[in-house]
Amino acid sequence: MFQDKYLVCKDCGNEFLFSASEQEFYAEKGFENEPGRCLDCRRARKQQRNTREDRPMFQTVCASCGQETTVPFEPTGDRPVYCRDCFQAKRSRSYR
Repeated sequence: MFQDKYLVCKDCGNEFLFSASEQEFYAEKGFENEPGRCLDCRRARKQQRNTREDRPMFQTVCASCGQETTVPFEPTGDRPVYCRDCFQAKRSRSYR
């Protein structure tokens, strides 16, 4: 049903293989669009999105343990803010 085909990456301009098995996977997941980027450019873009160096961080005090911590949003004071450990602990308790 599916046949290997070559596409052109919209970032680097190189041709890349969109294999029959990848096409089948895309169809199973309900993806309607073909990939626009080669594997290397997709990985680079994903890593770039996951880099949060340019995201401003804000100092605050954890509402549970009182430890100083940083968060990626500006606390407004109307809701409690937790450090990573307390947040994870609170989150795991609420899913039981």
